[in-house]
Amino acid sequence: MSRVNLAIIGGGLVGASLALALQAGARARGWKIVLIEPFAPGDGYQPSYDARSSALSFGARQIYQRLGLWQEISRRAEPIKQIHVSDRGRFSTARLSAMEEGVPALGYVVENAWLGQCLWQGLDKDVISWRCPAEVTRMEPLEDGYRLTLNDETLLECELAVLADGGRSGLREQLGIGVKKRPYNQSALIANITPSEAHNGMAFERFTDDGPMALLPLPENRCALVWTRLGMDAQRLAALDERSFLSELQGVFGYRLGTLKQVGARNLYPLSLIEAEEQVRPHLAVLGNAAHSLHPIAGQGFNLSLRDAQALAEALLASPSAPGDFATLQAYRERQRLDQNLTVGFSDQVTRLFGSTQPLVSLGRNIGLLGLDLLPPAKRWFARQAMGLGTRSDG
Repeated sequence: MSRVNLAIIGGGLVGASLALALQAGARARGWKIVLIEPFAPGDGYQPSYDARSSALSFGARQIYQRLGLWQEISRRAEPIKQIHVSDRGRFSTARLSAMEEGVPALGYVVENAWLGQCLWQGLDKDVISWRCPAEVTRMEPLEDGYRLTLNDETLLECELAVLADGGRSGLREQLGIGVKKRPYNQSALIANITPSEAHNGMAFERFTDDGPMALLPLPENRCALVWTRLGMDAQRLAALDERSFLSELQGVFGYRLGTLKQVGARNLYPLSLIEAEEQVRPHLAVLGNAAHSLHPIAGQGFNLSLRDAQALAEALLASPSAPGDFATLQAYRERQRLDQNLTVGFSDQVTRLFGSTQPLVSLGRNIGLLGLDLLPPAKRWFARQAMGLGTRSDG
């Protein structure tokens, strides 16, 4: 039976980012880290019109810069130079500008496949080993760590197990970690769109009585669409032929990008706010969507998970104790509590405020958007939240 210092269960974007944040310090300490992932990363990046993407905040860029990865990631990262926020059928709008905030971009949109390849290629195989394709089927707590049973019946022991296996984590349930779940009764329709006019780095957040939508700039003048609708209506939209779908989308979004010419594959994701009731135990940490899954409209989920990963790595490397030390893990949890509470609250309140059809609420958000555009302190606060800098002075 082999033994490692850390086992990261889930080698996706969050798990790989944690491994990279730990890598230099782990090498200095002689730690061995294993990434356990059921899906092979692939041999190389393959461009695809339908590639899924993530919105990285400016704060995420700063993290990847410190890890020495940003130069490579930026080769296919489309900068968000402005964000246009509007409420359909009402007069108010708000604009956030990178130039006004004194940053090169408010954020960046990156294809997940490209980001993943950049992360995986940055891993040092002498420090971090892969078990892939492999899956953990059972976790048994020990006095000094965890014993993991893999799907090929091999056993692995570790001082610290990090659960980063997604929002539907079966291991989280197996360990008896409860979740607080608040369904939004909505689904997100995700697709890539090509407009007739150049997006010029403009991101659009548009709120309607039927649900919010976002169009984010991608390379090759594509846009990533996140369209939130009630469950049955989202299914109807997903089933429309291309011309009918683009016509309906055009009617809701308008002609700010000219005619919407092409839509790729459409995927639906039911939406809920999910928070794990425990994020740390002795020798255990829960990370990424297994810890908290947010509504995608505010673009905060992955960025919060990345900040969690960075904070966990810093706490582990700053501690003289072994990786699974409970006091160290509790200190990490306390450090991130404010960031998580503010980010989850911001995302949830934006979703609820702009999803309401009540007249007084609609009037209030209309005035709020107008005030956001006219009051520099309010605009500055909103911009810092959007950039993932809301609770940190250093970004």
